[in-house]
Amino acid sequence: MTKLSVNINKIATLRNSRGGDIPNVVQVALDCERFGAQGITVHPRPDERHIRYADVRELKSKISTEFNIEGNPVPEFIQLVKEVKPAQVTLVPDAHDAITSNAGWDTKKHLSFLREVVKEFKNDGIRVSIFVDTDVTNIEYAAESGADRVELYTEPYAVNFYKDKQAAIAPFVNAAEESIRFDLGLNAGHDLNLDNLAFLKQNIPWLLEVSIGHALIADALYLGLEETIKQYKERLAP
Repeated sequence: MTKLSVNINKIATLRNSRGGDIPNVVQVALDCERFGAQGITVHPRPDERHIRYADVRELKSKISTEFNIEGNPVPEFIQLVKEVKPAQVTLVPDAHDAITSNAGWDTKKHLSFLREVVKEFKNDGIRVSIFVDTDVTNIEYAAESGADRVELYTEPYAVNFYKDKQAAIAPFVNAAEESIRFDLGLNAGHDLNLDNLAFLKQNIPWLLEVSIGHALIADALYLGLEETIKQYKERLAP
């Protein structure tokens, strides 16, 4: 089974644009769970322009599904994750001013740093996933770092899906097969949507988890949150 983890950053963006507490981030997370989501993902950034560190702390005590915290392991992020102790931390090399994540790790170049961070989190019983592209070298060195999983950065797949979906999926299947060779669990995320998700799942049936936020929340404006989560889960069905 491939789990659907709903990224609720966009809910916090909407709240922050007006001030106050509408929509309530925690309530939306609980509703996502109630509607069938098997995990909640957040990606706090240093400027707290969407999810705030305080949100992360509050969510931990309220949600009952898997909690996944994504982010660049700067000292403040490491401290937050070690305090909250989510089920999973996903390490993403995004710049502090990035609009959204736009690249995976060069795990060979940053191997020493990643080893230290991975060890620190695993010592606290936190599963560690590393955000990577389809370069098999990055998957190999993610395994060298001691990580439990990799998360494939799927924007290139999403961009090319409408042009030639077979060509778009090919490097991801290859990378997914490499994850098996290196005994790494496999997640995926970024720009996945109702159009491209089923094809990804069909070609990589051993995917453990997808993390989806922007498209899912946008679809919910038309379909409603409950129906949207239902449809995303249908795309992930065996």
